[in-house]
Amino acid sequence: MIAGVTCDSNFKHLKKPMASKKFPTTVYAEMTPNPATMKFVVDRKLVSGLHQLDFHNVKEAMVCSPLAAELFNFPFVVGVFISGEIVSVTKDESLGWEMIVMQLREYIREWLVDNEFAVEEDKISELSELVGGIDQEGKSALSIDKLIESENISPSEYDEQIGELLNEYVRPAVEQDGGAIDFVGFKDGVVYVQLRGACSGCPSSTETLKGGIETLLTSKIESVSEVVSIA
Repeated sequence: MIAGVTCDSNFKHLKKPMASKKFPTTVYAEMTPNPATMKFVVDRKLVSGLHQLDFHNVKEAMVCSPLAAELFNFPFVVGVFISGEIVSVTKDESLGWEMIVMQLREYIREWLVDNEFAVEEDKISELSELVGGIDQEGKSALSIDKLIESENISPSEYDEQIGELLNEYVRPAVEQDGGAIDFVGFKDGVVYVQLRGACSGCPSSTETLKGGIETLLTSKIESVSEVVSIA
């Protein structure tokens, strides 16, 4: 109970859209290495291909994901990440997962039973335009494009090999943890990447970055000396 309100009341005020057709769906919850993020695994695709959508607020979610927009109605939700069959939800510190995980899992399941599409894929490009041009609640809005410009990063002969290694060896493991990794660029021995979803702000992300990703790339590509994650 928080400030005289039971955790169930966080869910009762949310109304799910009604639909005549139902889409049977199973959802189960898994912890991630990030204690603030819970991964919900669905038995059907939520977004196709290699799309990995990271929402930081309801304004971003409303662009292309009605499911993510609904989840931001919960006062404790501060981030939603959608990739493949996974929805990762990041919460604040007001409630512990033991108080909300079962209700949140059931809410996601019921929403997906009533709605065929969690993401409007024809609008994903609009999200990139929005995120690239705004600050998010005072946080750094340094975009990949701005980093490339500020560091004067240009395409290199190693980009394709680095991308292939990340996609083959790193991406599947990161996705299993409810996160994502993006290759930004390579310059002067440094590989720049961006971690998103559950990996963003995770206490073990530095260990993963240095002990895993950096070790992999330096062992495979002699010219790589370091891996750095941008905010």
